[in-house]
Order: sequence, then structure tokens, then C-alpha cells
Amino acid sequence: MTTKHLELIAPSGYAPDADVATRGIETLERLGYRVGNREALARRHLRFAGTDAERVAEINQLAQRDHPVPEVVLAVRGGYGAVHLLDHLDYEGLHRRLSGAPVAMIGHSDFTAVQLALLAQAHLTTFAGPMLLADFGAETLSDFTVTQFQSVLQSPSHVAQWQADGASGDIDVAGTLWGGNLAMVCSLIGTRYLPQIEGGVLFVEDVNEPPYRVERMLYQLHQSGILARQKALVLGDFSQYRVTDYDNGYDMPTMIESVRKVVGIPIVTDMPFGHCPDKLTLPVGGQARLQASGAEITLTLTGYPYMGA
Repeated sequence: MTTKHLELIAPSGYAPDADVATRGIETLERLGYRVGNREALARRHLRFAGTDAERVAEINQLAQRDHPVPEVVLAVRGGYGAVHLLDHLDYEGLHRRLSGAPVAMIGHSDFTAVQLALLAQAHLTTFAGPMLLADFGAETLSDFTVTQFQSVLQSPSHVAQWQADGASGDIDVAGTLWGGNLAMVCSLIGTRYLPQIEGGVLFVEDVNEPPYRVERMLYQLHQSGILARQKALVLGDFSQYRVTDYDNGYDMPTMIESVRKVVGIPIVTDMPFGHCPDKLTLPVGGQARLQASGAEITLTLTGYPYMGA
């Protein structure tokens, strides 16, 4: 097995548990990666993994000619803080250095803000996928997550399949795949950091958000005209929320059916992605063909950077 260079970045929250970080690094080493920039794991400033300047510099150094380009750039965790960096990233330099290199920049949750900004301003395709702490550092490692991660990074195309609620009907659409954490996508509406995607396939996920709050964000995407410009909306994992007596039966399936009636594009559910153990690795800015036949969903991914076996 050829050892590949993986570099950690911590653009959001700090690593609260050294044992989890160590377990994540050991997992990556077993998978054949040489893990660099471990210094990021020790940084703490308020609730962030270092000052804004430190976290910006960590990403911007990838644009410097004297800095080796790693095969993989992996976010340590999400949390909060990525939005602080967006005005200070070297988008031109990152495009110049990374656009022709098979580098995979990977993360999710709060990291969505950086990913969408890089797509909008640097025209870079990154990956929504596992992170060091929650995924590679998990006490019980998900074989599904690891298999998907390795397969996508090693091949120019990848096919993912899952079972949805079956209510979307038959679908066969293709377009640019983009999205990520729903709250982060909505937070960028009206800014230069939200990609202007026409005819795309938008995927979203979130955590700790009850159905009515998820609906409020989906309505924001709808009423701002963003959903009308997409060919389909794919819903990932929405977990760790609670409903109350006041919701009076307005649960997640009921909310989704209500939104289906107004948005005018197909909605596919249950994609294995988000704040969940089993997750896909998805190219943000790559190409996707989404097919649905009843509850059977097939997502074919192409047009993304990969490093080979």
C-alpha cells in the first residue's frame, strides 16, 4: 500500500478529547495515510481551534508554492467558526495551486461554509464526508463510511444506492451536486459565498433541528428562488431532534410531504449523509445523476478530483 499524505485542518471548533483524536489518527494510519499538521489538535482560543488568523493561515498555506500539496485535507471537526474565515481566504491562490491537483478537501457540518465559498470563489470541488473526530475517531468505526470514503477518493466515478420513502416518484436528472449542512447553506444566502448553481442537485442535512425549523430553512431556499433553479432536492440525515406535545403530530415525514406540495421539484429522502455514523462521501461541485424508481435511489458521481488506488 502506498502511503498518502493527509493534512489536518481545524477551521471551526477545537478538539476537546485527545484520546478521540489519537484514535482517529491511528485509524487513518491503518488506512495508509501519513497524518500531518497534528499541531492543529492542540490549538484552543475561546470556543475555536485557534485564532481567526491561525485558522485562516492553515488553509491559505495550501496556496503557497513552498508548501507540499497533500492528497487529502481533512477537517478535524465542525462546531462553529468557519464563517469567520470566509473574507480572508486566498481564493485566487487556492484556485491556482489546487485546481489542477488531485487533492481531496473533506469535511461536513460547519465546514460547509468553507466548501461552498471555495466552490463559489475558487471554483474548487471539495468533498462532504467524514471528519477526524466524529468519524475516524469513533469508538465503533463505520465500515460503510470508510468504504465510501476510500472508494470515492480512489476512482473517477462512484455509485451510491439507498432506500428512500418512495414518495418522490420516478426520477432521472443530472447536474452539479452541491450543498451540505442546511443551516450553513441558508446562512450564506445573499452573500458572494453561496454558489450560483443552475440545474443542480442540492443535498442538505442537519442535526438537533425539529421539523418546523427544518421547514423554515427549506422555505427560505424556496422563497429565495434557489430551489426552483435545481433539478432535485436530496434530504440526508436529520437526527437528534425532539418534538413536543405542541407539535401535535407535525413530525418530519409530515413536514416533508407538506414541502413537497410547494417547492415544485422532486424531493428524495433518507440519503445516508449527515451527523450519523454511516455517511457517503459526496463531491461538492462534482457531477451527479440522480435516479429514483419507487423507493430505490441511485446516485452516480463523476467529475471530481481523485488520487487513484
